Amino acid sequence: MRSVSVSPRLRSVPSSPIRKLVPFAVAAKKEGVHVYHLNIGDPDIKTPQVMLDVLKNWDKNPIGYDQSQGNPEFLEALIWYYHRLGFTFVSPKHIQVTNGGSEAISMALFAVCEPGDEVLTFEPLYTNYNSYAVVNGVTLKGILTSSDTGFHLPDRSVVEAAVTPKTKAILICNPNNPTGTVYTEEEVRMLVDIAKDHGLFLLSDEVYREYTYDGRKHVSLLKFMSEIPDRAIVLDSMSKRYSLCGVRLGALVTLNDDVLKGILAIAQGRLSSGLVDQAIAAKLTQVPDSYLAEVYDEYVSRRDVLYEGLKNIPGVVIPKPEGAFYTIVGLPVADSERFCQWLLTDFRDNNETLMIAPAAGFYATPGMGKNEVRIAYVLNVTAIRRCVELLAKALEAYKKTETRG
Repeated sequence: MRSVSVSPRLRSVPSSPIRKLVPFAVAAKKEGVHVYHLNIGDPDIKTPQVMLDVLKNWDKNPIGYDQSQGNPEFLEALIWYYHRLGFTFVSPKHIQVTNGGSEAISMALFAVCEPGDEVLTFEPLYTNYNSYAVVNGVTLKGILTSSDTGFHLPDRSVVEAAVTPKTKAILICNPNNPTGTVYTEEEVRMLVDIAKDHGLFLLSDEVYREYTYDGRKHVSLLKFMSEIPDRAIVLDSMSKRYSLCGVRLGALVTLNDDVLKGILAIAQGRLSSGLVDQAIAAKLTQVPDSYLAEVYDEYVSRRDVLYEGLKNIPGVVIPKPEGAFYTIVGLPVADSERFCQWLLTDFRDNNETLMIAPAAGFYATPGMGKNEVRIAYVLNVTAIRRCVELLAKALEAYKKTETRG
């Protein structure tokens, strides 16, 4: 009998560094240990009540398919949202509703690249870019950024030096997951000019645009879309803006008719995004301004507590996060993945520990991020203070185990 094996490309899809340690966390919890989760961007912020009311008042039966491009009511809500941002040129024909921002990323890579093409991005990067690049046969070419500059972009010459005949696109996340960096208008302008001069697509993941701190302003690629109308693609999501991670809805916005036509064909093949999900998210027009204002203030408080606490731990390196709700932190350990696992298997303080994500998976370049972690400040201020205390104690204890080892 002929043996059966899975495809090599399936084996090459990387495990999520955010989730790969989950079995250790599950085991710790079974032992009665309280685990503080700072490993994943799943905030404890409450979903707007007007959205929850959709579930309470649901009366459609049966729950059927929706339209492949997107529910008309949800599309109109998105138009209302983008117009409020000042981008009044956006119309429903420019939007494809997706199953979360993740599908938008995958669709965009499929739309602009052939297998073997290269996409430039900046490291550290959102780890799922690695996964969807492999799924679509795309090579991510990472350009390193440094904590010394707050992970801001390098000079134009450095970016252009990475362009090859195989380069098809540049992919950015702004505000950035995992670094918390907010790119300036000059940085976004530089990338627009490079895309224009080298004939590249520019993909901008803008899921966290509401969260920029200390007077910084988010600069959207939508601002420059008229300059490169066939090359600009904005990727978006409802998950973090309204605490709707379980409502799997995102959006892809572009003026490129060929891209939109092609991804609509893909969307027709997967039929539709969820009917209930879109009915919930369509209520974004009724979310009071006070909701986002309060959420913003909460994230600022969490950022400040985390930053002030971590920067005082010996050996810890942390640039002050400028936006989103993540930060890349350097730790005084040789192997952060081993340390993160040890936190879950060995470290306990008053029967508590914390879960953070090793940063190696947030790079495309092998060997990078070995002594770094990504921390998502998605818990309340009291919990974050406790997590800082736990991390300080854990590093001190781990130092002794490394010495013995």
